[in-house]
Amino acid sequence: MTKLVAQSVINSFFDGKHADPFAVLGMHETHNGIEIRALLPDADKVEVIDKENQSIVVVLEKVDDRGFFTAIVPEIHHFFAYQLKVYWGAEAQIIEDPYRFHPMINDLDQWLLAEGSLLRPYEVLGAHFTECDGVPGVNFRVWAPNAKRVSLVGDFNYWDGRRHPMRFHPASGVWELFLPKASLGQRYKFELIDCYGNLRLKADPYAFSSELRPDTASEISMLPDVVEMTEQRRKANQHNQPISIYEVHLGSWRRNLENNFWLDYDQIADELIPYVKHMGFTHIEFLPISEFPFDGSWGYQPIGLYSPTSRFGTPEGFKRLVEKAHKAGINVILDWVPGHFPSDTHGLVAFDGTALYEHADPREGYHQDWNTLIYNYGRNEVRNFLSSNALYWLERFGVDGIRVDAVASMIYRDYSRAEGEWIPNQYGGRENLEAIEFLKHTNWKIHSEVPGAISIAEESTSFGGVTHPTENGGLGFNFKWNMGWMNDTLSYMKLDPVYRRYHHDKMTFGMIYQYSENFVLPLSHDEVVHGKCSLLGKMPGDAWQKFANLRAYYGYMWGYPGKKLLFMGNE
Repeated sequence: MTKLVAQSVINSFFDGKHADPFAVLGMHETHNGIEIRALLPDADKVEVIDKENQSIVVVLEKVDDRGFFTAIVPEIHHFFAYQLKVYWGAEAQIIEDPYRFHPMINDLDQWLLAEGSLLRPYEVLGAHFTECDGVPGVNFRVWAPNAKRVSLVGDFNYWDGRRHPMRFHPASGVWELFLPKASLGQRYKFELIDCYGNLRLKADPYAFSSELRPDTASEISMLPDVVEMTEQRRKANQHNQPISIYEVHLGSWRRNLENNFWLDYDQIADELIPYVKHMGFTHIEFLPISEFPFDGSWGYQPIGLYSPTSRFGTPEGFKRLVEKAHKAGINVILDWVPGHFPSDTHGLVAFDGTALYEHADPREGYHQDWNTLIYNYGRNEVRNFLSSNALYWLERFGVDGIRVDAVASMIYRDYSRAEGEWIPNQYGGRENLEAIEFLKHTNWKIHSEVPGAISIAEESTSFGGVTHPTENGGLGFNFKWNMGWMNDTLSYMKLDPVYRRYHHDKMTFGMIYQYSENFVLPLSHDEVVHGKCSLLGKMPGDAWQKFANLRAYYGYMWGYPGKKLLFMGNE
């Protein structure tokens, strides 16, 4: 038989370099008729079966001993649904050929992705259960516009990047492959040849589930169903309601007494929620639970924004935790970190060889304080990736609000940088205009799509209008942490009473600006970590006096205008 596919093309598949598999594999019209080609490394024999009548149509010829098969289908001149019966030694397996299926991403989604205006890109990118031509499977998509080749690797193909190269859509930079045999819980990654020819193995940025560290693969998981906002939850978030927030780190609030290991989401729900209810708090705020590689970061260096951390169980477990809180009449706030991300190789860093998610210039794209990277907020796809993530947690898990971490580091280009270590904006100023627009856009998206949900800013400067409406020039947050009140009053309370009469201004100064924003008074994790000691330890005097001072301070705090927040243990 005349070989209709050049040997150089076949070699490129086995070298893992072919970037357009659908141009070669699957079913094709030729001058001689319909030809079917299959790439099945290490297979011995392949038969084509007509799916309608289950008859053998043709036996493919093995034109390359490594596992490339092809044949002309006799007396058939139109495309048809087929399966492959593959022999691995004496064992036979009937499979669906991924390369017989048509593209599944539509032109409108590609346009909106590139434009940065797709409200919910997590419904398009990532791994999704679906059907194509009546065949169930999982559709995988990843944005990597500058990659030379992207393959899907995982438990379903021996992590072999030669077996499932993906289809590229130049209009959006998205790579796509529908895989019929993929199933729930299987691990996967994307294997890329980047723009420089280097091989990279990346977790899915839109994965809904991830492996427990130190493993780093994504896991095929269902997109959670939407949780509708209720009137009770909406009312509890309003400015005219009492809000008392209990801030919790799930990994250390309480441990399993049998092995000192973490409690899972369900165990935490059974123990934490009754306690919070008994103590009179109205809200629970969880430190970040998006998947993160390093336990010591407490989640503030996330790498899987769409994946609840597997440290405490499954995404379904976290959803049950939120649901149980709601049943107890307690709203849930989630710490959210769009300000930076770690440089772990399986994450977003240099995703396709270029600075895709981050800035290329370290003066814009590198956080000196935390040794992390900074998102490029001016890029449409990155802005969409981040802002829609906030919507994902609110809609898909029923979270009632987000608290945005380190806003000051986002909105100032010179944050924690000396002269010459930062680049001014287009007008020569220090404000990060792209980050400001991103925050406004995110708050607009939250308030328009999930009415009643709230956003809270941890913003430590005097930047004006943080909680003012975006149409009035504000950032659009509902509340802002009052870091000035916290710093002033704590420095006053640390003083021995004999000196306090000289520093009463620290207790009263906050009233000068109290009504310029909607404030939360935070005694958060930041005040007790890194050797700062407990709030009780900050108080002067002997043990009795320390307790008396702290009780007086809490009394002052609860009588002061503004919502309240206590980190676990402070109570």
